[in-house]
Amino acid sequence: MARQLWLLRHAEAVPHGSAEDGARQLTERGEEQSRVAGIAIARMEAAFEAVLFSPKVRARRTAEIASEAWSAQQRELLAVYPPLAGGFTAHQALRLLRALSADARLLLVGHEPDLSRVAGELTGGRVDVKKGGLVVVRLEGAGGELAVLLRPRELALIAGVPPGGE
Repeated sequence: MARQLWLLRHAEAVPHGSAEDGARQLTERGEEQSRVAGIAIARMEAAFEAVLFSPKVRARRTAEIASEAWSAQQRELLAVYPPLAGGFTAHQALRLLRALSADARLLLVGHEPDLSRVAGELTGGRVDVKKGGLVVVRLEGAGGELAVLLRPRELALIAGVPPGGE
């Protein structure tokens, strides 16, 4: 098995300018997107070695709400990781993964454009992670492969809940 990098973009938040950027809260829809993502991740039976999130409120809350569907052991892995607040790079993601086991799964909860850029750089393609969306990159050797790219609608189908609007 290979290492896997799971990237969850924070769910829908209140608009820019409604609060200081780091303090922006999730909307009601964003809270539901977070719940659905957590259920979908649980249904995919993903077991993570680490779950790191941006210190910005919308990412922290996305991680916390999503983790409600996981085992207590998986919830204990949640930790703030300040570099995810902005400017996070593929190099940083690889460094985090190298510190884990050879078949580790690492979940990062963060922001755009960082998550799409990281996924794109690791896979050699263009990736667009939607708010509340999930991407999984399988890493083996020097290369990465896009294994999964899910919008909130697809996550809802996996979670077994009626999909909301995009």
